Amino acid sequence: MTNDTIPSFVEEANLASQGYRSIAGLDEVGRGALAGPVVAAAVILPRRLKAPWMEQVRDSKLLTPKKREYLYFHVREVAISIGVGIVSHEVIDAKNIVRATQLAMMQAIAQLSPSADSLLIDYLRLPGVSLPQKGIVNGDQLCFSIACASIVAKVSRDHLMIEKDRLYPGYALSQNKGYWTEKHVTGLERLGPSPIHRRSFQPIKGMVGR
Repeated sequence: MTNDTIPSFVEEANLASQGYRSIAGLDEVGRGALAGPVVAAAVILPRRLKAPWMEQVRDSKLLTPKKREYLYFHVREVAISIGVGIVSHEVIDAKNIVRATQLAMMQAIAQLSPSADSLLIDYLRLPGVSLPQKGIVNGDQLCFSIACASIVAKVSRDHLMIEKDRLYPGYALSQNKGYWTEKHVTGLERLGPSPIHRRSFQPIKGMVGR
């Protein structure tokens, strides 16, 4: 797997050959952040989609912020259906990050209109969902619809964290989006945790109750 890996429609074509028509790709962002929610997106794309921007689609982690915004616009423009699920830091602390991620994905699926008849998911499976599903390791790099979902989830969460930076200045959240950086940790040491920091994550866990 390299940064030049181009997502393909192999998995979507396989499901389509079995008769599925509304195939949703799913991905999440924010699992490793110290602050803010975990956000998942579900994206159903048209069959036989053709557009010049498609060759630029990659896992959102491999794209610049400017390129992500550009592709986010185009994905939203052509998608048959998009759902975004947001699960708060409180739920992450109460239930753990894996369960919170699954809940965010389930929210995203529930928002799809028209709904999905099958799912392609980055890495995870969703035990509480009865739809046919496949968890794909490195799915955001290999599968086109999952890569598009990763872009929608990432840009949606980034916008939210920029808003949170205005509410809780001093942690550079608009820059780091809640992830570990030197500026972020310096802000934590100086100000203590904000209301949106995850109390179950280190180093916040060690700061609470000092």
